This record gives sequence, structure tokens and C-alpha cells, in this order.
Amino acid sequence: MRVAAVVLLVGCSRAADPSAAPIVPVEAPSSVLADAALPPVPAVPPAPLPDVAEADCLEGWRGLDASTCWVGAPDATTLLVYLSGIVPPVSRSPQRETVARVVAAAAGRAHAAAILPRGRRGIGPADVKDWWAWPTSVADADRLGPELVAEWAAARSKLADALGHGFGRTYLAGSSSGAYFIALLAFRPAGASLDVDGFACASGGAAVLGGGGTRRPFYVGYAMGDPTSGGPKALAAQLRAAGWPLRVAEHTGGHGAREIYLDEAFAFWDGALAANAVKGSSDAAPP
Repeated sequence: MRVAAVVLLVGCSRAADPSAAPIVPVEAPSSVLADAALPPVPAVPPAPLPDVAEADCLEGWRGLDASTCWVGAPDATTLLVYLSGIVPPVSRSPQRETVARVVAAAAGRAHAAAILPRGRRGIGPADVKDWWAWPTSVADADRLGPELVAEWAAARSKLADALGHGFGRTYLAGSSSGAYFIALLAFRPAGASLDVDGFACASGGAAVLGGGGTRRPFYVGYAMGDPTSGGPKALAAQLRAAGWPLRVAEHTGGHGAREIYLDEAFAFWDGALAANAVKGSSDAAPP
């Protein structure tokens, strides 16, 4: 019995030794756990934005695929699909450089992303038959329109996937050859699958015979010094007679893509859609 008592006393004296290290219980107070160093969580780098070299895009633009260039802020939720006029099949040309500069500047001010798809070769005017162009005859528009529209839809989906979000609004604009094609798509069955919220034709376009089309906000811009201004004027008259939401703007100068056309188009589109949303809301309100 004396031995047991000694052992017990020795054990107690060691437990009470103030020099012994404290034992932290398994379920420690939060203040103790907060002092523990946690390993840093590694940051997940964002997926690289598409930049396909085969597209041969100009400065400031990236290749979305082999035939489409794109530009814009990664958080842009508005998309502009722009169809340029006819351009020569070379890396650099005044026509291509002008369109790239104009579209990038206007899209940037509107905080929109933009894509520049490529048309087809062999359908342009006789003296530039080998240049990239868009269908400007009813026959070519009806024949090539559905596949071109499908290409733009695929490009929009590809860009949305790359950016990680969709686009709330999509606008279709173009100048010269591109504008004529847009006018045809707006009225012809080839454009029936178009999923866009507004159109713009600048320095191009013409009245389309036998057309119906779904009425969307439509901007028409042209210059007084442009020898082709009769076409846009006829298109505007047809749209007005058919009751389309319309803005027509006449400017000084000549033929070609210009920033003012797109600045005015963005303002008109957004205003028309906002007004329509307010009207729809009031129509749905109870009496």
C-alpha cells in the first residue's frame, strides 16, 4: 500500500509541474485554431481567351476560329456581329484596317464584344470577283444565307463558352456589301433563323421585293456624298411603310464604314429595346 501511494504522489507532482508543455484538447477553442497557419489555396488561372492564328486578325483583335476575328471586354454581355464590305484576300488592306478600327472603337464605347466573320469569295462584283464578299443578290442570299447565319450562331456560342457567359443582346450590322446582305436577310426566308435584337445598314442596302420579316429595331445610315445612297433611302422607305422601329441618319462624307453609324445604332437599339420593355411591362400590369 505504501508503494502505491508513492507512485500516486509522484504522478500527481509531475502533472502539476509548471514547466511541462500544455496539452491542447482535440476540440480546441476557436482562438487557438485561428492561430494555426493554414496552407494557401492555389488560385485557378482563368482559361486563355481564344486567339486562333489562322484567322490572321489585325492588331487588337483575336482569332475566334480560322475565319472569324473578335474583340471586346471579357465581361461584355452585348455582342455585335459586323459584316464588312468587300475586302481583298490579303492580310492587310485599307478596307480591312478601316473596318477593324471602326468596329473596335464603337464596340468599346458600347462595352460590347464584336465578331468579324468572313464572307465568301467568288460572289463579288466582276472586277473584284476573288475578294471576300457577302451575297447581294436574292439568289445568292437564299442559297448561302442559311449556312452563313448558322456560322455566326456557332461563333457566338463559341465566344460565349470561352468568356463563360452568354450574351443578353446580339446586334447585326454591316456596311457596303455587308449592308446589302443584311437587308436581304431581314426580309427573305434565308434570315428566318436569325436570332438578333436589331439591325443596322450603313453605306449600303436596298429595298427588297416580296419581303416580310420579323420587325426589329433597324438603323439605316448613309452619307450625302455616297453615290450608293439611293439604296439605303429606298430601304428606309420600305421599312417605314412596313412599320418597323426605324432610325434613319444622313451624314456628310462618302462611302464606307464609320464610327458615327455604329454609335448611333447602339444608342437607337438600346433605347428602342428599353422602351419596348417598359411598354411590355405596362401592358402586363393589372388594371
